[in-house]
Amino acid sequence: MKPLDEWLIVDGYNVIGAHEEWSALGLAEARDRLTELLSEYQAFSGRRVTLVFDAQHVPGAGARLSEQRITVIYTKEHETADERVERLVKENKDPHRRIYVATSDYLEQRMILGLGAYRISSRELLEELRRMKGEVARRIDKEYRVKPTLGHGLDGEVLKTFEIWRRKK
Repeated sequence: MKPLDEWLIVDGYNVIGAHEEWSALGLAEARDRLTELLSEYQAFSGRRVTLVFDAQHVPGAGARLSEQRITVIYTKEHETADERVERLVKENKDPHRRIYVATSDYLEQRMILGLGAYRISSRELLEELRRMKGEVARRIDKEYRVKPTLGHGLDGEVLKTFEIWRRKK
C-alpha cells in the first residue's frame, strides 16, 4: 500500500491576522516571518507546504515562487486566496494524499471540507508551529548535551565490526 502524502495549504493573510504580533507588523515583514516559519515546519514535518497570499496586497501578482523549500503563491489580480486554495485542493486531490488547509474563514473551511480536505484553524496552525519550534529546540539541546564518541551515530553492526578488528590487532 502506498504511504499517504501529506500537504498543507495555508491562507497566508488569514494566519498573519491570527498572530497577535504579526498583525501589527508591515505585510512584507509578516509574510517573510510566516514563510520562514513554514519552511522550518516543512523540514520538520515532511509535509509539502503551499502558502497562498491574496493579490490585492502584492504588486506583480499571479506569481508562483519556491522559497525556502515551500511554494509561495500570489494570486492573480481578480482571484482571492480562497478561490486559489479551493482550486489547489480540487487539482491535487488523490486517494493517497491528505490535504490540510489552514484558515479560520468559516465559509472556506466548509468549502474545503466538501472537497475532501481537512481543516486546521489559523490558531491551531500557529500552536502547531510553536510546538514544532519547542521540539526542535529540545532536540538540539539533547544533541549538544551528548558528548560524541568515536562511534557516536554509527550502526550497531558497524560498531561490532570495528570491535572485532580492534581485538584482532
